[in-house]
Amino acid sequence: MSHFLKPPLERIPPSIVCAADYEAPARERIEKGVWAYLNGAAADSLTLAENLTAFRRLRLVPRVLAELEGGHTGVELFGTRLAHPLLVAPVALQKLAHPDGEIATAMAASALGGAMVVSMEASTKIEDIAAAAPGPLWFQLHILPDREFTLALVRRAEEAGCRALVVTVDAPVSGVRNDEQRAGFVRPSSVAPVNLEGMKPLPPHIAAPGESAIFSSPLAAAAPGWAEIAWLLSNTRLPVLLKGILHPADAARAVEAGAAGIVVSNHGGRTLDTLPATIEALPAVVRAVAGRVPVLMDGGIRRGTDVLKALALGAKAVMIGRPVIHALAAAGAPGVAHLLHMLRAELEVSMALTGCRRLEDATEALLWRDAQA
Repeated sequence: MSHFLKPPLERIPPSIVCAADYEAPARERIEKGVWAYLNGAAADSLTLAENLTAFRRLRLVPRVLAELEGGHTGVELFGTRLAHPLLVAPVALQKLAHPDGEIATAMAASALGGAMVVSMEASTKIEDIAAAAPGPLWFQLHILPDREFTLALVRRAEEAGCRALVVTVDAPVSGVRNDEQRAGFVRPSSVAPVNLEGMKPLPPHIAAPGESAIFSSPLAAAAPGWAEIAWLLSNTRLPVLLKGILHPADAARAVEAGAAGIVVSNHGGRTLDTLPATIEALPAVVRAVAGRVPVLMDGGIRRGTDVLKALALGAKAVMIGRPVIHALAAAGAPGVAHLLHMLRAELEVSMALTGCRRLEDATEALLWRDAQA
């Protein structure tokens, strides 16, 4: 039985004019349990909500009569020139949202001159995604208990032409996903994390009465630490970014360990609830990194003004997650391309009205402070 309730839109209606407009048509097309998995968050969804509202508390300063000729949104990351700083965040099992899954998303990102971070748990093989889309790909990775299999994944990503590895470090265990529990989510058998085929499973563990379900489990014993980051860095030629950092001390340690970049992220509110918004955590991480490596961020980006605020606080680029999945579910590759186009257009308008010709012009001076009133 299909988990799709309606086919994707054949044409994008003129009523869809911003990222948020894709959420309703996406929800109409996906079964309730799948929607809870794709769009839900941990516990009470407080972190998810805070990611959004924290951006709204920041205000921009307009500047007039600025020289705008020759302006652009281009950015260079790890030797790759991108047309804009909007990367597609790693999202697992995208065939849950649309039959074309990750290939549709990658084609859209490529067409718009951007990059996509492919999830290790993608529902399409990394080789097939790379063959279908000429644009730059990065590969998201968890360091698995099966280290031999992890290394094989790294080699596959390298051979497929991926230009960076993004290691998720904030999810050694899954969050408390009450939305999924209430909706009774069960992954359809037709959609699977195909890149993980052949991985050795963890031994089954059932907690005895009075025993910890987490700390006494094989998962806790196999959770990666800083030693595993050093192991990975010594076994790949690709730049390695650590994704899921909020604390400046962790950011500083990551740079000292050899990380090529930091992604400030709270996993979209999907792991631990009541964490701070990523835009609020960003400035302290940027200070700790002190320009030694690029700092990226995700979480709560819904407008071009959000992108500009992140850049003003020190981010080199941002990653977009849920809005991409909404657009994918609603309209496939054209929807994702339309979404990225809208966000880039909004960014350009925001830059022009704040006097920025280039992304490098965005500094904290763009943010309104009460003392200026």
